[in-house]
Amino acid sequence: MRQLKPYIVKDRNIYIGLEDSKVNWKLCVRSDDRIIHETSMPAKYPVLKSYLLNKFPGCKIKLLYEAGFRGFNLYDKLTEDNIECIVTPPGKVTEEKNSRQKSDKRDCRRLAKILEINDYKSCYVPDKERRQDRQVSRTLVGVQKDMTRTRNRIRKYLEYHGLDDDFKPGAWSESDYTLLKEKKYEEMVQYNLDTLLVQLDQLKEHKSSLQKKLREIAQKKRYKNIAELFASAPGIGPMTAIRLVLEWGEDMSRFNSAKHFASYTGLVCSEYSSGETQRYGRITAQSAEYVRAWLIQCAWIAYKRDEALLDKFERVWKNSGNKKKAIVAVARMLAVRLRACALTNTPYCLGVVK
Repeated sequence: MRQLKPYIVKDRNIYIGLEDSKVNWKLCVRSDDRIIHETSMPAKYPVLKSYLLNKFPGCKIKLLYEAGFRGFNLYDKLTEDNIECIVTPPGKVTEEKNSRQKSDKRDCRRLAKILEINDYKSCYVPDKERRQDRQVSRTLVGVQKDMTRTRNRIRKYLEYHGLDDDFKPGAWSESDYTLLKEKKYEEMVQYNLDTLLVQLDQLKEHKSSLQKKLREIAQKKRYKNIAELFASAPGIGPMTAIRLVLEWGEDMSRFNSAKHFASYTGLVCSEYSSGETQRYGRITAQSAEYVRAWLIQCAWIAYKRDEALLDKFERVWKNSGNKKKAIVAVARMLAVRLRACALTNTPYCLGVVK
């Protein structure tokens, strides 16, 4: 381990790469285009703060770490203490193509280096209030997935015991579950079935409570205007509108262009082109899966009400012969038009094909 020398770290620009883990943090410190210190410490903020203040007095400190399981808590604490902190997306960190070695020590060295040479991409960090409000929507996503799993367990349970003959094939409606509750089976079969049904009812209550909370959040002054603008678009209801606002934020000007925003949604094609050869693949899918799912669900309704979206759907369908590709293109166009609504502060206008 390199030893610190007072004259090296006094009144200098210090660049620190931090590799995060549950137990320990590994740090690499660079200054004047060289490593001046490497260390490991417990993953406790007071330990890190003491290290930075005691070892680098009078220095201008910049620290870079990858976004991970801890969210932006470390960023919040460093910013509160007037220490410049940058969070970078893990998938955007530059690395040699032929690199076949990976360790926390190498990772923090790479982070420190790209920070010093300014070769990194930074995350947009939402403020704490929006992160907390957004978590309501994301918890709802988890509850909805649990409901689907529980419904599947009920169906499989009935099939396993040969009790599914009284029910129609395909997706069930609420009336089917009501009918199931009225039926009586053998003692142990009924006991296990009741357990699953109670679990499903509890999840429904949680879903209703979370949706109520989202409606309250939508009335906050900071979200209300843009949520109403999003809800003016065809296929997008008030619930989806506020969830999109919580994911994208109120300030859509942070996206430099429509192309930039489309790339952010993950609804653009991946590309593997070289020389004269052009190859396009599946969508990049770089954003949250559930946000893309919302947009695609809305697109299935929107293209039937908006002439411009319908034209887009028909052209892509004709060229590709694939309805799925066509609806993804519609969802991308819908997202870009929502951004335009936010930037111009005007409700959605139905397109016209000339």
